[in-house]
Amino acid sequence: MLGLRVLAMLAFTFAGKTVAEPATSHPTIVKIDSGYLRGVVVGDIASFRGIPYAAPPVGELRWRMPQPVKPWKGVLLVDRFGPACMQPSNIPKSEDCLTLNVWRPTDGFDAPLPVMVWIHGGGLMSGGGGTSGDLDAPAKQGVVVVSMNYRLGPLGFFAHPALTTEAPDDVRGNYGYMDQRASLLWVQRNIAAFGGDPAKVTIFGESAGGGSVMIHLTSPMSQGLFRAAVMESPSPTSRANVGGLTEIAHAEALAIDYARSFRIADKGAEGLKALRALPAEKFVKGVPALENASLSAGNPRSGFAGPIHDGKFVVESPEAALASGLQAMVPVIIGANDRDLGFGSANSKNGLFAIFGPNAAEASKIYDPNGDRSLDELKQQVFADKWMTEPARHLADEMARAGQPAWLYRFSYVAKALRGKLKGAIHNSETPYVFNNPAAVLGNKVTPADVAMANVMSAYWVSFAKTGDPNGGGRPQWPRHDAATDTVMNFTNRGVFAQPDPIKARLDLWQNVWSGGH
Repeated sequence: MLGLRVLAMLAFTFAGKTVAEPATSHPTIVKIDSGYLRGVVVGDIASFRGIPYAAPPVGELRWRMPQPVKPWKGVLLVDRFGPACMQPSNIPKSEDCLTLNVWRPTDGFDAPLPVMVWIHGGGLMSGGGGTSGDLDAPAKQGVVVVSMNYRLGPLGFFAHPALTTEAPDDVRGNYGYMDQRASLLWVQRNIAAFGGDPAKVTIFGESAGGGSVMIHLTSPMSQGLFRAAVMESPSPTSRANVGGLTEIAHAEALAIDYARSFRIADKGAEGLKALRALPAEKFVKGVPALENASLSAGNPRSGFAGPIHDGKFVVESPEAALASGLQAMVPVIIGANDRDLGFGSANSKNGLFAIFGPNAAEASKIYDPNGDRSLDELKQQVFADKWMTEPARHLADEMARAGQPAWLYRFSYVAKALRGKLKGAIHNSETPYVFNNPAAVLGNKVTPADVAMANVMSAYWVSFAKTGDPNGGGRPQWPRHDAATDTVMNFTNRGVFAQPDPIKARLDLWQNVWSGGH
């Protein structure tokens, strides 16, 4: 997500119109496995927004794996984003939300293009494929770009016990992840019609989207659907101590308790039928928009179980899969921002450092060497390191040790208009630069320095999608990650450069805590 300003500006109405126009009469008409589509052309980019990739997950399909789209006749006009999936955010939304979007160059290529598939963030509780706006800027660099909606909150991550009897072969609970996978399968079947190469797919995402990428990397059901992956500030399921999975029994208990909140006591088929009869709005009514933080805080609420250890799609924790070398052995980019997201509370410095247990004194020396840092500043550093920065480095370490190419970054750049207001790069602030569109959040306050940062960061990401290596084009050399040297590529106000990690001591301390060291 790029912020409320963007959300307020976007139109999400799904046109859903078909026209009987011959398929050969318009340059933006393509044929996919469910019918003909007509997009729109702006400049040198064709866009197709609001393409149905699965049947509406409503009625009997609520809490079922995504089902095939019913083919349509004529040519479906796909010129507007579909509504986002149900969520607390005040944006156009619907339970009928399983659509995706495609951007591609109109010409200038002779061979199929690499494909970049974006998975949005929002704590698995909010966001949508259209909340980032048009992704035409990366497409202008010679790739096909895809974004999607997927089910969220209690409609996307929910494990009522009656579902086992009803559909014993389904993946249970992780319906949002199954939607993402259905999008990746759609790409395999259809992206060639847009000029894309299904053998050259890169998945990338931020926050819960980055965590989703990690889940796909370690799931046996997603193997072979992509050849490279990018995780930006991924949700910290790479550290079971921080953001672990919800076991199926606990997810079932959450679902039963949630049903009781609607005065539905039956745990069997009748209870499930009653839940499906409730309007979709019931599942987000009264839920604070910031409750998506409950995922990372390890405190699922309102029936939302978060990532579930279902035994089929998620067969073990990502941390265990990485330790066993069972992840997809593809090139990866991973990193976090220098003032990233963290969760936790402390009423004093001593209380804060007490979370390090026997390492409390060392933590005080590392984080507050002169004793003059404020408690608020220390909490930001400690909890961001715990939740985002050290887990990201841990992922890069594990993947590099397994022999797969990995590149580690830190995003520290602050737009010129925000300097003096922000002490560093906050959670999600890298996304408009990855998309090469800082104006999406800065408007007319964009400066040449902001544009330069967006140009270089986006070029690294696109190069990675094209070749499996972010380097090239005369940009500063980004070395592959090596846990022994601990070099990080830092995107800063002073430029982009590789350097020894400036907060290595802090991250080493957390690594020691997680490993049980003293």
